[in-house]
Amino acid sequence: MEYSKIYKVKEEHIDVQGIMDGLYYPFYMEWCRHDYIKEVLGFDFAEEAAKGVHMVLSQYTLKFLRSLKKDDEFTVTCELHADAGGQPRLHFKQSIIMNGKVMTSAVFTGTCVAAAGGRPYLPAEMAEKVKDAPKLDIATLK
Repeated sequence: MEYSKIYKVKEEHIDVQGIMDGLYYPFYMEWCRHDYIKEVLGFDFAEEAAKGVHMVLSQYTLKFLRSLKKDDEFTVTCELHADAGGQPRLHFKQSIIMNGKVMTSAVFTGTCVAAAGGRPYLPAEMAEKVKDAPKLDIATLK
């Protein structure tokens, strides 16, 4: 299932070249991904942190294809993938799309860790929701 949200480039995100600073592309993706995680996976970051469960990123890859400009309206997509190797991690394939063209694409990988430390894991409720998701082998990403 692909999830999406619509955003508009904020003026304060524009650099001296008149395009959106590269720093902000992952932020828009994060906002969409966090909404997906809460609305679809049922994981509330604040509630889970209070219970000692932290969801963290372990890596991401990002490809810039085209630049966004001030006031551009665009869509951010988010699609969940399970780990092809069976590791306790989630992969989120994301894109920023404007006028039918991919502007930026990325894969964000995350997992959960106990606040007290320990090995990465996925809470049982989340693992259940992910079990039928398509698999992704991040070692094959280029």
